Amino acid sequence: MIAETQTPTEWSQEAIAHCVSSVVRSRRAVRAFKPQPLRREIVEEILKDAAAAPSGANIQPWRVYVVSGGVKDELTEALVAASRAGTAPAPTHFPEPLPDVFRARLLDFGGRYYGSLGIDRGDTEARTRQTERNYSFFGAPVGLIFSIDRRLRPHSWIDLGLFAQNVMIAAKARGIDTCPQVAFAPFHAQIAAHLQMPPEEITAFGMSMGYGDFEAPVNQASMPRERMHDFARLLGFPA
Repeated sequence: MIAETQTPTEWSQEAIAHCVSSVVRSRRAVRAFKPQPLRREIVEEILKDAAAAPSGANIQPWRVYVVSGGVKDELTEALVAASRAGTAPAPTHFPEPLPDVFRARLLDFGGRYYGSLGIDRGDTEARTRQTERNYSFFGAPVGLIFSIDRRLRPHSWIDLGLFAQNVMIAAKARGIDTCPQVAFAPFHAQIAAHLQMPPEEITAFGMSMGYGDFEAPVNQASMPRERMHDFARLLGFPA
């Protein structure tokens, strides 16, 4: 373990690996937050860490809008209104038909997520209310909207994902929780108008950030991961 008196240059490689592994494996999508505010300087340090993400030819295609206070509240109000008016296009982040292996995981997620909230599969009204909580960033003090130049190709979208992953890891290393949310993507028109995005940008996803409320049942739902040997093939290594 790393002693409090040690500087980073004195840490052993094993201690660094243990620390990074602990942060990565403890990160989870949090959907209920404490009202405790998040200081601007902490958010800035997280974003500085995130900017170390790699990108093809170092074009750094990410953009992020960070909202809090009244600005966040006004954005939430606009998105909830748009949702209730049915003016946003239907989500298209999964293809139809979704391949069976992925559909099984999707259904498993829905059962665990809504089950933790006591919402039945057929309770459309309750599910809609819970979906709307996305637009209030699940009560987090800070919301982030990630965008990218719409002219770029999928490889640059991967770079944006790497940047966002760095945001989540850098936050968790500071005891701060997050939840990435594709639910914002269909509301680009409202988000772009509210945040005055330039026309070449497109909303990719949002993210909630704050201190998780782990007394909330929704944050106690377990989300299983596939075993390494189920998703990875290691070739050429000695037996």
